[in-house]
Amino acid sequence: MFDQLEIIENRYEQLNEMLSDPDVVSDSDKLREYSKEQSDLQKTVEVYREYKQKKETIEESRMMMNETDDKEMLEMLKEEISESEKAIPGIESQLKLLLIPKDPNDDKNVIMEIRGAAGGDEAQIFAGNLFRMYSRYAEENGWKTEIVEANANDHGGYKEISFLIQGNGAYSKLKFENGAHRVQRVPETESGGRIHTSTATVAVLPEVEDVEVEIRNEDLKIDTYRSSGAGGQHVNTTDSAVRITHLPTGTVVTSQDEKSQIKNRERAMKVLKARVYDMMLQEAEAEYAEKRKSAVGTGDRSERIRTYNYPQNRVTDHRIGLTIQKLDQIIEGKLDEIIDALTIEEQTSKLEELNNASL
Repeated sequence: MFDQLEIIENRYEQLNEMLSDPDVVSDSDKLREYSKEQSDLQKTVEVYREYKQKKETIEESRMMMNETDDKEMLEMLKEEISESEKAIPGIESQLKLLLIPKDPNDDKNVIMEIRGAAGGDEAQIFAGNLFRMYSRYAEENGWKTEIVEANANDHGGYKEISFLIQGNGAYSKLKFENGAHRVQRVPETESGGRIHTSTATVAVLPEVEDVEVEIRNEDLKIDTYRSSGAGGQHVNTTDSAVRITHLPTGTVVTSQDEKSQIKNRERAMKVLKARVYDMMLQEAEAEYAEKRKSAVGTGDRSERIRTYNYPQNRVTDHRIGLTIQKLDQIIEGKLDEIIDALTIEEQTSKLEELNNASL
């Protein structure tokens, strides 16, 4: 571990020098690349240097103890040694977590797709509740939300809705939301006061760059048509809506939320790339998933991951057995307690894998 940390620290220093090089400063692509790499390494280097400082304090204090008979000085040195020794195990644990291989998609924007599943109108109303919850969570993090395609029902919900969330680290937080969400409550459409159980599915896809997935123009079928829904006169006068079909995979994406056909096409292409990339990732991970299902789930859309029980103000995440009596806050976008718990579980699981691999 410490050999790896030395390599990281050396690379960090090398990047500091490179970022002062006029040739790099004048090259925006290199400057962006090296700045990001340095930023990614900074936390690890800071913690490693703190570790080395504690070790040096112990060593220097022990040497000084051999050179003095002053009782007051000896007590002070013993206290310094004790404090540093107590801190070291925690710093070592932090370093192990920082060395866990990072998900390459963690820093990316996300495309989320929510669909009402079992439960008819109530499932679609719940899909609308989930969209609002994620929109509020995005606001709290200073992220931007843009609707790509929405198919609303008559009760304020959605049969399906696709939207882009743009913000640093969005995927690292929202990737755990992938799966089936279940709601238990008395529906607005229920006159008898009976509790119903309904579900909505959530798909979380990382937004991808052109270099990560190749979409050839000859593999696309692009149709334009007139938008439906809100929009006034514009709806009836221009073919602004876009439908893109990726012929090799049969993936179909539509976008009509923008008045501009160009913008709808750009958004539809973002979703198409994300879906094709997601297919590639799932194929690549299929063999691994067969061998081991992680504590936070396989990512299967059909896997029930969470229940929202309104009568008891309770949210339960079934993957880690977490129950929180704060549904009223969570549905308003206060998701940090759940997401932090899932992040810790994932890190712990990966750390166990690394430790087992090193045995």
